[in-house]
Amino acid sequence: MRCGQHIRCAKVYKEADQRSFRQAVEYREGRGVKGSRRARAMEKGSRFGRKEVESAWQTAEVQALYRLADAGVRVPKAHGFFEGVLLMDMVADENGNAAPRLAELELSEELALAYHDLLIDQVVRMLCAGLVHGDLSEFNILVGADGPVIIDLPQAVDAAGNNHAARMLERDADNLALYLGQFAPALRGSAYGREIWELYEAGRLKPGAPLSGRVEEITTPVDLDAVLKNIEDVRMEEERRRERAAAGDEES
Repeated sequence: MRCGQHIRCAKVYKEADQRSFRQAVEYREGRGVKGSRRARAMEKGSRFGRKEVESAWQTAEVQALYRLADAGVRVPKAHGFFEGVLLMDMVADENGNAAPRLAELELSEELALAYHDLLIDQVVRMLCAGLVHGDLSEFNILVGADGPVIIDLPQAVDAAGNNHAARMLERDADNLALYLGQFAPALRGSAYGREIWELYEAGRLKPGAPLSGRVEEITTPVDLDAVLKNIEDVRMEEERRRERAAAGDEES
């Protein structure tokens, strides 16, 4: 549809049982749910709960689009969401037609390397904004007139609140290297995901940070005795905590 000088498109969400992508629990981890009734229903998987899960799934994409656009990430500009329909700018090619997916293109080595640099920068910007795409591949990247644009974000996860975020980020980066490595062999075997996450955990990640795609392997032998001692210390501290809690209950 045309709105003034701009062309917009509507994304109509399919019913959950008609989609190939399943809403795995690991993607929903860390997402806040307002209201204990909603949370219980979603956990039990009742009819109402499934409806609430679907609503939260759709809302997550809308919120991610606004959040990432504010962070300078190359995503479609959203213009509103109502009753399962998301209105956003259409990503167009140089002729004004709907942009192709990255998976549909044959690339030169030079262009593949340039696209990889740009997309890894987008992964970094997303993480700096607190999100991991979680399902990034050549199939949800459109190549518009001014370069790649990332789409399909309902499964985006909270980097700080999801225990699977590091693994998902590494998989996203590996997917980029695997596909673009067909055209630029130098990308094969790179470890941008691990490098990015290590910088994030160290508090040193920022947009434009220099990356090599390499990480230093830890070769120091694991001190198993020390690990077991730490586990035992934690167990004993937990027992003491429970004893103190029980003593407090008895006194009251």
